[in-house]
Amino acid sequence: MASSWENISVGGQDMGVYLTMPDGPGPFPSVVVSQHGGGVDKFIREMADRLAAEGYAAAAPNLFHRLTNEMLADRSNRVQHMNDPDIIADVNSVVEFLRNHSSVDGERIGITGFCMGGRITWLAAATNPQFKAAVSYYGGNLMVPWGNATQTPFDLAAGINCPLMFHFGEADQNPSQDDMRKLDDELTRLGKPHRFYTYPGADHAFMDYTTARYQREASQISWPRTLEFFADHLKRAKVA
Repeated sequence: MASSWENISVGGQDMGVYLTMPDGPGPFPSVVVSQHGGGVDKFIREMADRLAAEGYAAAAPNLFHRLTNEMLADRSNRVQHMNDPDIIADVNSVVEFLRNHSSVDGERIGITGFCMGGRITWLAAATNPQFKAAVSYYGGNLMVPWGNATQTPFDLAAGINCPLMFHFGEADQNPSQDDMRKLDDELTRLGKPHRFYTYPGADHAFMDYTTARYQREASQISWPRTLEFFADHLKRAKVA
């Protein structure tokens, strides 16, 4: 397994991407890993490495590449500087990078993400038809537009073109259990295939072992579900 930092161009700007590849020549299915508020930190890189160990080319883009050091200084306010149209452009650029990579099967691309990355997972699945599977971990703020967007990720749900898995913490307030029911109802109304899981006693960020909200049980149950879901849709499924 080999990892590296790559630079790809988005609107004339360089965006760093943490890329980790399985051993062997490929071509491999791939997964875009959407960061949380900490950026492409140790936790996000480890999630990418875990996916590579399972046979996926994993790419985690630095979605904060437009932010200044001053904007990044207060972690709690970083998302206030994010803009949905820019996020969509960033993710689309990563997808094209993967589709043109010699070691990647460009027809088998999934996406996952944590916290803000869980929101981005939904947004990306709703705006890029290349994804074959999407897994959101506690993605909140789905009913709120970021930046100069005119529609929320929730508003764009009709565009979701792949099966979606969503992991919720029972004690989480964003997304809350009421949010979960609203999301479930909308996807059901639209006929979008989805699986929702709630983990008793788990709060937001239950996967992140670097935080006090980490919950081992929820982490250990949800991750195998994610891997099985990706295996079903990126490894075993026939590509049209």
